[in-house]
Amino acid sequence: MQKSYSESYKEAGVDITAGYRAVELMKKHVARTVPGGTADVIGGFGGLYPLDVKGMEEPVLVSGTDGVGTKLRIAQLLNRHDTIGIDCVAMCVNDIICCGAKPLFFLDYIACGKNIPEKIADIVGGVAEGCVQAGCRLVGGETAEHPGTMSEDDYDIAGFAVGAVDRKKIVDNAKMRAGDVMLALPSSGVHSNGFSLVRKVLDIEHANLTAPVEELGGKSLGETLLAPTVIYVKPVLALLEKVEVKGISHITGGGFYENMPRSIPKGLGVKIEKGCVKTPPIFPFIQRAGNISEHDMFNTFNMGVGMSVVVAEKDMETALAVLKEQGVDAYRLGTIAEGEGVTLL
Repeated sequence: MQKSYSESYKEAGVDITAGYRAVELMKKHVARTVPGGTADVIGGFGGLYPLDVKGMEEPVLVSGTDGVGTKLRIAQLLNRHDTIGIDCVAMCVNDIICCGAKPLFFLDYIACGKNIPEKIADIVGGVAEGCVQAGCRLVGGETAEHPGTMSEDDYDIAGFAVGAVDRKKIVDNAKMRAGDVMLALPSSGVHSNGFSLVRKVLDIEHANLTAPVEELGGKSLGETLLAPTVIYVKPVLALLEKVEVKGISHITGGGFYENMPRSIPKGLGVKIEKGCVKTPPIFPFIQRAGNISEHDMFNTFNMGVGMSVVVAEKDMETALAVLKEQGVDAYRLGTIAEGEGVTLL
């Protein structure tokens, strides 16, 4: 079929043919997320997903949506766009796994000042990689040119994920008790939150993002900040099969103080020895640069803990072993106790 073309629309800033080219380039990435490796339906009006809930007595769909935020600016300054899609997927699927749901499918939305097909394909390639890591399908998305409202090099990305869980297996904190333990699943760094503060205190617009930095283990600042958000889906699903998990928190904006209490029932809190927190060097680097208080650091960043899970103390060693088998070096972070909120000791 002949593709449509509008010279007038192109003169207004929207190149329809660039959109077609981007779709063709991204098909190979989308195919990676589909059993059998096909992506024939990409470009249609809706994303199709064959729902399989065999083995579930009462399937419940769980959805989540999020974006990447101003971390995008780091990708733009480095002109590297192949990992930011992983962050977008992670921010959605890491949320829905907190209630025990297995991600089923994902859609993305990319707004850009100008559709450069190769750049869009790189972004979608990262989305596809995130979906592969999460074990879900990329069933569709949308790319929209916004000439006149965004600069040609600018773009934003958001995503939407749907998962499913048997109602009886929804992670429920009702069984949490004082004496249970909280485990830390390490982050890869800053992940995708707090970048407005990062960009301010590190003066990102004028910083050397490519030079090795001794305090960061010889890595460059750009490489360190752009490290993709860890996707915890497969390790957590494996853990749920072996151990009763009483609570899960995805540590995003708001850090420890906002996110951990969301998985803990009223009347209980968590006590954490600060010395137990395994904090990557990027966080003290940021803290020193901005003269940021300890409270604000723990109230903004994940500080090296991308996700926390709560299990009974008797199940701790089994839980740590399961996570280790999944490539996650989890460790005991704190103890559930009477009271509320997060107490750093």
